[in-house]
Order: sequence, then C-alpha cells, then structure tokens
Amino acid sequence: MKTKPSFLATLIIFLSLAPSAWAQSKVRINWTAVTGAQSGAYVAKEEGLFKKNGLDVELIHIPSSSRGIQAILAGEIAFSYMDGLNQAQANLKGANIAFVVGATNNMVFSLMAKPEIKRISDLRGKKIGITRVGSSTHTAALYALSQGGLKPVDYQILPLLEVPNILIALSAGQIDAGVVSPPTNSRARKAGFNELMNVAKEGPEYVSVAIGTTRAYISANEDIVRRVVRSYTEAVQLFRASKQVGTRVLQKYTKVQDQEILEDAYDQFREYLAYPPYVSRKGVEAILTELSEKNPSVKAVKPEDFMDMRFVSELEKEGFFKKAAAK
Repeated sequence: MKTKPSFLATLIIFLSLAPSAWAQSKVRINWTAVTGAQSGAYVAKEEGLFKKNGLDVELIHIPSSSRGIQAILAGEIAFSYMDGLNQAQANLKGANIAFVVGATNNMVFSLMAKPEIKRISDLRGKKIGITRVGSSTHTAALYALSQGGLKPVDYQILPLLEVPNILIALSAGQIDAGVVSPPTNSRARKAGFNELMNVAKEGPEYVSVAIGTTRAYISANEDIVRRVVRSYTEAVQLFRASKQVGTRVLQKYTKVQDQEILEDAYDQFREYLAYPPYVSRKGVEAILTELSEKNPSVKAVKPEDFMDMRFVSELEKEGFFKKAAAK
C-alpha cells in the first residue's frame, strides 16, 4: 500500500518546483539618460527577464552618471548606468565602484549642427549643447571639437540636462550645435541638421556606458549581481534578435513615435551595444591615460581596478553565447 508523503516532503517538492517569482530579490537599478544605450535594462524590465531570473527590479531614472554614483554610495540604489570617466574619477576619490557589465565601448553620439555649419572648425565662437559638464556627452563634444582643431577657449559649452533638450535648443536657435545620441541624432538628421561627426564611427574605443555597483555590494550580494548580469545579457540578446522588441522599448523610454526614427536608432544600437557585454579594457585604458595627463599618480592603477567581469565570463564559460549564436 502506498503511503502519502509527509507535509515536509511535500513542501520541499513544492519549493523545488515553484517558479523563482515566489522569492524574488528586490533591486533598484538606475538608468541615467534618454538613449538606446540603456536598452538592456529597458528590455529586461519590459520583457520579464529580471522577473524570470528571480529579481523584483525597480527601474528609476536619475539623470547623470555622477548623481547615479552618489545614489549608490548613499545606499539608495544598488546599480546604475554610468560612464567610464565619472566612474574612474569617483574611484580615484575612494568610491570603490566596479563595472559588472558593459553597454557601449564607443561614444555613440553625433555632433549635430545648424544646416549652415558645414565643418567642425566653423564652430569657433559658437554655443555647443551637452547634458552636463563631465558627462559622456561632454567627453564626446571635447573629442569631436578637438578633431576639428578647436580648443575649449574657442567655443561655449551649455549644459542642458537631458539629450532631447539639446535638440529642442538647437531647433530654437539657442545653440549652434550639440552632441546627441540615438534616437535624438536620427530626429536631428530628419529635421535637416548636419552631422559633423559620428563619434561612434570616427572616435576611439572608450567606455561610454556600463552598469556598476560597489565592490561591497558585490561581495555581500554576489548571487543578485549574477542574476542582474544574466538578465541584462539575455535582454541584449533579445534586443539584437528582435527589431520589434527593440523599437517597442525605445518608443516607451524615449517617447519617440516616428517608426523610421525608432528603426534607425535600433539599427545603430544593434551594432554598438556590447555583446558579449564585456567592458573594454582598452576603453578603460583610454580613460586612465586621459586622467593621467593631469594626475600622474593614475599611471599606477590598472583597468582591472575599475571592473569585475567574472559574471560575464561565467556566462561565456557555460556556453551562453555559443548557444545563442546557434539559434
């Protein structure tokens, strides 16, 4: 005669079979800019990939890397998108933040200008829009303008807080040029503005956007970090595989309705979103070289001091990317 399993045995069986949703870990992740560069988090949230991996994620929007880093250090959030320069500067002041997954290892920005401005050198004495001083748009602006032979004394930088604000100011004639990311560069081209430089194509390898957290958080919450990285990676895989998914999340988070512009932005980020999502060592080196020009002690630090790529590496070792390529 068969005996019924005990209550404890039944509970153990139930827990082993129950979906991860029954005990999800709450995590706050910050996205910093209205750009397709942060599509990994958008897709992971909208397509249920965080939830699938046992995470109850609250996506919040605190504009700018520096403010995101401050929120992490204050314990208000666990993870934030951030640019490599701000992260490095914070770490050199003792923040001890590590990148755990990379988003873009190029500066995916365009320097857009009024129709009558044909060359970067024409911007001498002009007003240039960026989001914030010290931001990735500022870094891209300095690079592009220097390639045109201009020095910081040759133009005026105007911080406008958000990327879409730069196009609004350009359209209103309040600035002469500005650095914008997709889909805003697509909108600017369609409106008749000149693309003086596509910094992603013409610029250096440079860690423009990545996701980071403190090493203390990683140490105390290694499994959560692992699941965040897996969710993000699955999201980028899905973004690359499905234009429908990609344009849908871009539409929601950028508020752009024009399908042509959304598809152009999607195509740009399908090319430039890092996959596998490693942070480029060479891209970190470029930042450290830049900082060492004013602070020689930076030469003593290594790129590995600014990133922890073992979670992406684990996915690669388990064959995640090979399986994805075989589909």
